[in-house]
Amino acid sequence: MRQNPRFKWAVAPVSAALLLALAGCTNQQLNGFMPGDPNNGGPGVTNHSDTIATFWTNSWIVLMGIGFLVWVLILWASIAYRRRRGEKGLPHQLRYHMPIEILFTVIPVILVGGFFAFTAREQAKVEHNFAQDEVDVHIEVYGKQWAWDFNYLPVEGSEYDGGVYYEGVQAVPAADATKGEIDTDKLPKLYLPVGANAQIDLKSRDVAHSFWVVDFLYKEDTIPGKTNTMSIVAEREGVYMGKCAELCGEYHSMMLFEVHVVSQEEYNAYIQSLRDAGQEGAHGDEYNRNTHLEGTDVPSFGPEEQH
Repeated sequence: MRQNPRFKWAVAPVSAALLLALAGCTNQQLNGFMPGDPNNGGPGVTNHSDTIATFWTNSWIVLMGIGFLVWVLILWASIAYRRRRGEKGLPHQLRYHMPIEILFTVIPVILVGGFFAFTAREQAKVEHNFAQDEVDVHIEVYGKQWAWDFNYLPVEGSEYDGGVYYEGVQAVPAADATKGEIDTDKLPKLYLPVGANAQIDLKSRDVAHSFWVVDFLYKEDTIPGKTNTMSIVAEREGVYMGKCAELCGEYHSMMLFEVHVVSQEEYNAYIQSLRDAGQEGAHGDEYNRNTHLEGTDVPSFGPEEQH
C-alpha cells in the first residue's frame, strides 16, 4: 500500500510537539494540579494520596481524549455535510441507525462503570480498617456546630500515648483582621504521628458534617448516629488545613481545623500536655446535642397503656 508523504510530514511535527509537551510537564502538572505540594518530589501526604492523584489525572486524560474526539467529529460533520451552493431543501435524513445508537449507549455506560469501579476501589482503601493489632493511633473525631472535638483513645500495646481529649472552638477573627483573616492559634488542632497506622472514627454531635483535610485528597461525612472510619498513614510532617465540606448551618464556613503531622516524640509530648491540663478520658456520645432533645428516646409503655 502506497503511503501518503504529506501524512508523514504532518505526523512528525505533531508527535514532536506532543513529546516535548509531556517532557516539559512539572510534578504539579503530572499530579493534576492537586494539593499536597507534589513539587518536593517526595511521597504524598498520606499513603493514599499518590494513587488518588493518579486516578484523578488519568480520569482527566480519558475525558479530554473523549472531548477532543467529539470536537473533531462536530467539525468534520459541520464541514462535510454543510449546505453547498445551489442546494435547496433538507438533506437526506438518517434514522434508526442501530450501530451508532448502540455505540452512543455502550461507551457512556462503560465510562461511568469504569469511573465508579476505580472510585469505589480508592474509597475502599481509605475506609478499610487496620487489623486490631496493627493500629498505632485510634482517634475519635466529633463534628459539631461549628467546631471539632478529638478523643485520643488508648491502644493496647502501642508505643503512642493516648487516653486524653481535646475540645475545639469555632474559628474566630484575628485581632488585626482586615481581609477576613482568622486567628489560627485558636483553631482546633488534630495531631497525628508521622508513619503511624491511624484509625480515625468520624461521628457527629448534632447534624451532618464532613471531615475534609485538603492535602489528604479525601473527605468523609460525619452522620448523626453513625460512625464512619478512615484508616491512613501520614507520611509527611507538616501542618495541613482542614474544614467542614457539608453545609451545616450559619457558621459552616468557620468550621475549620488544622492537622499537625509530627514526630512520635512531639506527638507523645502533646498528649502529655493535654493530660497535664486535666483533659484525661474521653468526651463521647453522652455529649451529643441530639441526646438532650425531646422525642429522641424510645417510648416506654406501662401495663395500663399497652391495651
